[in-house]
Amino acid sequence: MSAGKIIAYIFASIVIFFGILFIWATFSPDGQITWLIVGIISVGIGFVIIWFTSRKKTVSQGEGGASIQIDLPGGVNLDTLKCKSCGGSLSMNNIEMVAGAPIVKCPYCNTSYQLTEDPKW
Repeated sequence: MSAGKIIAYIFASIVIFFGILFIWATFSPDGQITWLIVGIISVGIGFVIIWFTSRKKTVSQGEGGASIQIDLPGGVNLDTLKCKSCGGSLSMNNIEMVAGAPIVKCPYCNTSYQLTEDPKW
């Protein structure tokens, strides 16, 4: 969990705590209806902060900082990647992950195919 999320959760819990105190103070002998409104708003804000913090962020293809890691067996030397159809030279920019599988799209012949590992025997 990142430091930003921890700070957001702590801030949300403090806002909720004070909101509950305002709601509780409404029922005292000199309580005011405005304390109830402030308390309800504070508790609502706290839960909204928790909801926004707990949402998972999705990274779409092409956003900066997104990286794909493909584990290859030891002893693999990758000189160049060539298209199976036309033999055109491909780069890492031509590989994208679709449903958990690496898919290559050739910019020359527009062929798409899944990268597979051939057996060593």
